[in-house]
Amino acid sequence: NSAVGLHFLIVEGRAYPGVADEMKWVAVVALAAAGATYDVIAVPGAMEVPVGVAMALETERYDGFVALGCVIRGQSNHYVAVASESIRALAELAVVDALPLGLGILTVENEGQAWARARTNDGDRGGDAARAALALAALKAKLNA
Repeated sequence: NSAVGLHFLIVEGRAYPGVADEMKWVAVVALAAAGATYDVIAVPGAMEVPVGVAMALETERYDGFVALGCVIRGQSNHYVAVASESIRALAELAVVDALPLGLGILTVENEGQAWARARTNDGDRGGDAARAALALAALKAKLNA
């Protein structure tokens, strides 16, 4: 397997526990299938995911990161700010520090859409985020070889 010896961190926002569990599960399956090891940390919601990644960066223990969260539209447009700021902060961390980071922050209208994007046999966004992190870690290793 291509990722044997690589160690990843899954940072999961827990605002919607069922969806978070599903996304984490499919991310774990994707990492394990590639032969990677992983740790998981939970943060309250999508806004805290980039903070968790930033804190973990200081440990220098991880070859890549999988950022998972879900933002569902409420009665106001607050969800737009939460989603865009979370994603912007993750993108900034990834670019500035050349991080192998897979982005799995869902931005949806309702819980039905969240489940459709989270389930492994449907949208599989957690698995996609893990596979993106794996691909970027492989690219970083190739460029540093």
